[in-house]
Amino acid sequence: MQLSNLSDDYIAFKVKTTSPKKYSVRPNTGVVLPRSTCDVVVTMQAQREVPSDMQCKDKFLVQSVVAPSGINVKDVTGEMFMKESGNKIEEVKLRVTYVAPPQPPSPVPEESEEGSPSRVESENGDGPAGGFTRHCENALSPKKNL
Repeated sequence: MQLSNLSDDYIAFKVKTTSPKKYSVRPNTGVVLPRSTCDVVVTMQAQREVPSDMQCKDKFLVQSVVAPSGINVKDVTGEMFMKESGNKIEEVKLRVTYVAPPQPPSPVPEESEEGSPSRVESENGDGPAGGFTRHCENALSPKKNL
């Protein structure tokens, strides 16, 4: 995901998830300089099996606050994102949606010796790769302007 700072302020951010053991978020805190962007990589840990209904209740929360000019990433603290800090905290919630992998194009069937078309199957007989991908979904765009 890409965080964009369209302001002239320094913006500190923090990314939280409802399933911290399932996802790696790098960086999960940081600073977006004025009029610049920051890429945040979200990686889902390998899962043992595909969810049968392809439903997911996982969510991410991106919090941001205006930070002092010249702030360093090391100076971003959890206290900055607490209501008691007095900072105006902006929050955006993103939900995770599982998306089935794209189906490979069908090969042109060749005629077998008996005249019937041959079939192509995966080695384990359950069709194409049984994996899945996920993406963060936002009502407007996967890129968030701070």
